[in-house]
Amino acid sequence: MDPQEPTVQPTPRERGPAGQPPGGTPKWRMTLYTMWVAQLMAMVGFAFVMPFIPFYIRELGVTEERRVFVWAGLLGTGSGIMMSIVAPMWGWVADRYGRKLMVQRAMFGGAIILGMMAYVRNVHQLFALRVLQGAFTGTVAASIALVSSVVPASHLGFSLGLMQMSVFTGNSLGPLVGGAVAEKYGYRMPFLVTGALLFSAGLLVLFGAKERFRRPSPEEHRAAGSIRDILAGPGVLVLLCVYTLTNLSGSLVGPIFPLFVEQLDGAAGRAASLTGVIMAVTGISSAIAAIVIGRMSDRLGHKSVFVICTALTGLTCLPQAAAHTVTQMLVIRAIFGIGAGGMAPAMNAMVASMVPRNRLGQAYGITTTFSALGWAVGPMIGGWAAAALGLRVPFVITGVMLMLLAGVAQKGVRGPGAANETAAALTPPAPAVAPASITWQEATDVLEAD
Repeated sequence: MDPQEPTVQPTPRERGPAGQPPGGTPKWRMTLYTMWVAQLMAMVGFAFVMPFIPFYIRELGVTEERRVFVWAGLLGTGSGIMMSIVAPMWGWVADRYGRKLMVQRAMFGGAIILGMMAYVRNVHQLFALRVLQGAFTGTVAASIALVSSVVPASHLGFSLGLMQMSVFTGNSLGPLVGGAVAEKYGYRMPFLVTGALLFSAGLLVLFGAKERFRRPSPEEHRAAGSIRDILAGPGVLVLLCVYTLTNLSGSLVGPIFPLFVEQLDGAAGRAASLTGVIMAVTGISSAIAAIVIGRMSDRLGHKSVFVICTALTGLTCLPQAAAHTVTQMLVIRAIFGIGAGGMAPAMNAMVASMVPRNRLGQAYGITTTFSALGWAVGPMIGGWAAAALGLRVPFVITGVMLMLLAGVAQKGVRGPGAANETAAALTPPAPAVAPASITWQEATDVLEAD
């Protein structure tokens, strides 16, 4: 920041999204790229083990196939529901004590819990640890809250796209590497590797990420508003419903996708590897799209980009239902990944534009709650639809839901004007200062406090 810049308090519009100073905090680039690497390591770790959970359940003594399916569903739903319950609490702690601290909590907590999963003796112990995982992890929301609070307003879409790229890339690489480790060393070893990856990511955040956080006084915290004030902002509730339905539609096809690939190929022995290839291609296209479209959204508007990407994702779901070969599915999924990759960073940027900077932790905690609920409900709906109506029907349901969702977002989510009004209303007033006597350090502290 140039010391010759005026020391007057910027208006909400000048602050940009979330009421943050337009230039970001010092060393924001170092923090952004550190968080990108750390989040990539964390996502590789989580994806390292999750695809093999059903096989691990068998190894723990559950031999009846129907019970394996039930336990696999319970392990996923239990973790998601617990995360949806505790996420707002962690968001409150982030706004009170710092976002970097919450990233370290998620990384180091995940390292301990995932590492302990390698030593369980029955599925009940594994279920208990999965519930604890939902309570103490949540690296994505914590990382996004930190990045959103330090980057300049003009780089918000690009930065969140970069973070989403790490999620897609990690989800693509993790199963490939984890599969090789599991085949050679057994299903317990991937949990130990995941623990090591998360611990290393936590150390990277500890020493590499920079956050200039000043703990607000009780009066400032009360003046900033409550969760109810955030929910009452223009278009916020609609956006949270969009979060839920987006994640619900994204998880609806997941449980039946390998079975559909098996049906397309006609050879059960190759279904797992072909599914991995298709998912990897989808992840790569999503990762590239997240960074490219994220940068575009800084220029074109986050809401417009989200609506376009959601509609594209929905439109490409319908041809998947009509696919008859694995090659067709591979091509369609590559296009599908472009739309899916642009949706998440645009949604996260819209959230950052609707709340003040000092409430970002709670805001992303609330979105995590709604997202986790969508991820928990989606597989149940998809499994029921496939069992009752056939494997192609969940793709149709997902496509229709996403296209309707694009229309809802276009009509119900408020634009930048409303976002600035909300940030201005919820941001506590700056202390009055005399421009003639204020020092440069004092002016910097005022801007950082706001």
